[in-house]
Amino acid sequence: MVVQAPERNPSAATATAPSQRRFDEYAHCAPLFLERSRLDDEDARRSALRARLITEHLPVAEHIARRFSGRGEPFDDLLQVARTGLIRAVDRYDPDRGADFLSFAVPTIMGEVRRHFRDTGWSMRVPRSLKDLQQKLSTATDTLAHDLGRAPTPSELAAHLGMSVDFVREGLLAADAYRPHSIDAPIRGGAEDPVTAADQLAVEESGFTRFDNHDALKAAMATLPARERDIIKMRFVDELPQREVAQRIGVSQMHVSRLLARTLEQLRAHLVAE
Repeated sequence: MVVQAPERNPSAATATAPSQRRFDEYAHCAPLFLERSRLDDEDARRSALRARLITEHLPVAEHIARRFSGRGEPFDDLLQVARTGLIRAVDRYDPDRGADFLSFAVPTIMGEVRRHFRDTGWSMRVPRSLKDLQQKLSTATDTLAHDLGRAPTPSELAAHLGMSVDFVREGLLAADAYRPHSIDAPIRGGAEDPVTAADQLAVEESGFTRFDNHDALKAAMATLPARERDIIKMRFVDELPQREVAQRIGVSQMHVSRLLARTLEQLRAHLVAE
């Protein structure tokens, strides 16, 4: 049997606020969530209700997938990821907390899609710390969205994670490193005389590369024990000979040589992993 959706009055739909229209469209699902939460895990009715709730909200997942389309990922992949987020939202939603399901589900689904973009590869070098922060922010966003009934602000995320607001904002902005626009794409001008971003770039500045290298090396140095850091500083910053380094730390020159070789290898491995 084919069930057709009832016809809607266009004028009435226009007069209804979007948020109210969205609530009314899925209001019939609220009792189903309550009924499901009261059933034991082994009850067959619980699985049936879960399947029905997922099916009822599939249009929400499709709507979010379309919002992210056109960014280099196939729509079918985005739809699959969004549906996975919907299933997670249905499984984790607790109606006793007071927030309506859509207020919890939408940030959860969007977080799943954003994770997909993150995991499919970064198109430019991003420090590992920012990649890890992306995961923490995504999890925190899902949790706070459930508690607050809305998407959390950067300040709320910072308080939840015990981080500075600036660091949280840096993590949120890191998503721009997924797929930047090509510098060879025209930005103005006609088809016969286009101007690209590459045409407007300044001359190559090696200082940026040195800064990037220095930042990576600083992070790698922080992983070393204090003594090894001191040896690296004395040998390569203060430019002391190995003999004097050995005298200052009270070991033989041969031992300093071995420590330097081992420490440099550790730094090299850390930088390569980055």
